[in-house]
Amino acid sequence: MNTDNGHLQRHWPVPLAVHRFARAKEVNETLARVFTVMRATDSVAKSQAGGGHFYASSDDLLSRVDLPEFRELLQFIAGALQSTAKEANAGVWPEGRHGLQLELMGVWFQIQNGAAFHDIHTHGNCSWSGVYYVQIDPVAERQAHPEFGALNGATRFYSPMFPLLGGAHMDMGNAFMQQSTWDVTPQEGDLVLFPAFLPHKALPYSGEKDRIIVSFNAQIRSPEGDQLYRFSSR
Repeated sequence: MNTDNGHLQRHWPVPLAVHRFARAKEVNETLARVFTVMRATDSVAKSQAGGGHFYASSDDLLSRVDLPEFRELLQFIAGALQSTAKEANAGVWPEGRHGLQLELMGVWFQIQNGAAFHDIHTHGNCSWSGVYYVQIDPVAERQAHPEFGALNGATRFYSPMFPLLGGAHMDMGNAFMQQSTWDVTPQEGDLVLFPAFLPHKALPYSGEKDRIIVSFNAQIRSPEGDQLYRFSSR
């Protein structure tokens, strides 16, 4: 810890990253078509609450989808996760630590339209999660929606401090924590990576195209063990 007199310290930041898939145009069309067929042939598919249509597949796409386009997307996701986790853990991962193993613990797709949404939630059994936008109307068309406007189909993330704000005294002294949400404006081919504990939601969407995303959970483990800091009774 830096103990210089008057030195401002910022602890526990929340890392997020947005990556752009260069091969999105070539890959997404095939994935959108395949996912749409999978939804149509799912015998347990149901319309859910939210004023429209929302569908989430099971999280076993790694074993169910065997396509070169899907493998290419997974390779892009793995590379983005590796670089993002390395940057987020700079100065924390021990020097000379090798053999880190990245594993996708679940991969699934979601389709929404007709004002459907996915309410606030977090992900478990993983350190990182992500969302890749396969298909969605262009930004200008979405923003023209008379009710949803710029938030049509956006992904909203909530600050970890959000639960503290309900009963908090707010003044200019804690202005740094008062911006409690961050909205991602989706575009086809964008990949957003975030810590799995971070609350988030898919805002209502209505468009000509269905909003189709791929979501996933990931663990990054070390053969030597993952505990960097020994437990202490103090």
